[in-house]
Amino acid sequence: MYTGTKVRLREHRKAEIQQSLKMINDPEVMKNLVGKTPFLFTLEDEEKWYKENSSSNDTYNFAIETLEDGKYIGGCGINGLDWKNSKATVGIFIGDKNYWSRGYGTDALKVLIRFIFEQMNINKVKLNVFSFNKRAIKSYEKCGFKTEGVMRQEMFRDGKYYDDIHMGLLREEWLLNQ
Repeated sequence: MYTGTKVRLREHRKAEIQQSLKMINDPEVMKNLVGKTPFLFTLEDEEKWYKENSSSNDTYNFAIETLEDGKYIGGCGINGLDWKNSKATVGIFIGDKNYWSRGYGTDALKVLIRFIFEQMNINKVKLNVFSFNKRAIKSYEKCGFKTEGVMRQEMFRDGKYYDDIHMGLLREEWLLNQ
């Protein structure tokens, strides 16, 4: 387990599959996670994800739980690794909306970043975020991410086109703020 000031990153548990499915199928949560048409995930989809991501050597996924009461509130992890170029692509979601805008996601991402730089010896962490997700952009900037590029009008959602923002954080930048 890896601990921050508000959260702990730990393994996913099979007993939480139903809860996770409910979180990711929430329209507000799904809107921020899925770039394609937001179809609902099935129990079989979630069980397959759990099985495949629990047993892979190239996948690093964590459940996010609160420190104060051990409540499961979301997940984060490394979605892509490029060992040759020392880059990791990350993703995060807080599925329990009671914990939105309260610093839990920022703390979880900081813990994940620390894991990547200190345990994996990676040089760059990157992510993508949709331009309408202002809360996430603010969180990523608090963690030190900088906008590296904008793919204009890449995603159609709710009758409008939105940009896909590419952000990155270099190890040297992260070390300066420790």
